[in-house]
Amino acid sequence: MSGGIPAFFLGLLQGVTEFLPVSSSGHLALAKQLFSVEHASLTYDVLLHFATMLATLLYFGKDILRLLREWGAGFFSPAARREEGWTLGWAVLAGTVVTAVVALPLKPVVERMMALPGAVGAGLLLTSSLLWRGAKMASAQKTRGKPLSLLRGVLIGVVQGIAVLPGVSRSGSTIVTGMGTGLSAPSAFRFSFLLSLPAVFGATLLEVRGLLKAGDWAASLPSGWIAGFFASFLAGFFSLALLRRVVAAGKWRPFAMYCAFVGALSICLSLLR
Repeated sequence: MSGGIPAFFLGLLQGVTEFLPVSSSGHLALAKQLFSVEHASLTYDVLLHFATMLATLLYFGKDILRLLREWGAGFFSPAARREEGWTLGWAVLAGTVVTAVVALPLKPVVERMMALPGAVGAGLLLTSSLLWRGAKMASAQKTRGKPLSLLRGVLIGVVQGIAVLPGVSRSGSTIVTGMGTGLSAPSAFRFSFLLSLPAVFGATLLEVRGLLKAGDWAASLPSGWIAGFFASFLAGFFSLALLRRVVAAGKWRPFAMYCAFVGALSICLSLLR
């Protein structure tokens, strides 16, 4: 990949699609296959994921600090174990472990699917059906929702692991799963993104280790990578704010229709080749 515009485009695409329920991996794969845009180098890919992780940390910063404080206090005070942070902390840990167990064996499958627009399209159709289901649940939800539990964290972690498949939206599938287990829409939204942080951080560390072994990793950065990094960060932050409004209002159907359209188009183009 050369030139500042492709680097900026991929950064913007990563930032927008990482959090909106449309699958960032699917869109990056389709950008490569359908629009002759080369995929980013591994180094640049790591940077873009780091940018969106920073956006998540900034968006949930105060929430994360409070929950960490409550979770830590639970090791020393039985009374603190009645706070939200104690239960949520263990749910995040359990969900993260399950995510790794499910996702790591899928890596060869993911790599093959990234080169197959038809497979990405099938993933987007699955996402569309999940989002449509989310819209129905949102319209039927009249209660405040059930409290988060360890079991709910594990179930959402399983889905997050499966969502490494291109075309399957991590945010959409985990939020809808959370709602399906009885969480309110706002609670499912928050837990989805708190759960994403350890997974993204762990995946980034694994990629960085590979880069350090490879040697001259800085040389693989494209021109314009700084603009792409900030585009990914800013687009990610505003996408989070937009998704929070979407989830609160239960407006899943436009995204469901978009994923269905792009997924069907990808499959058709794949068959015509």
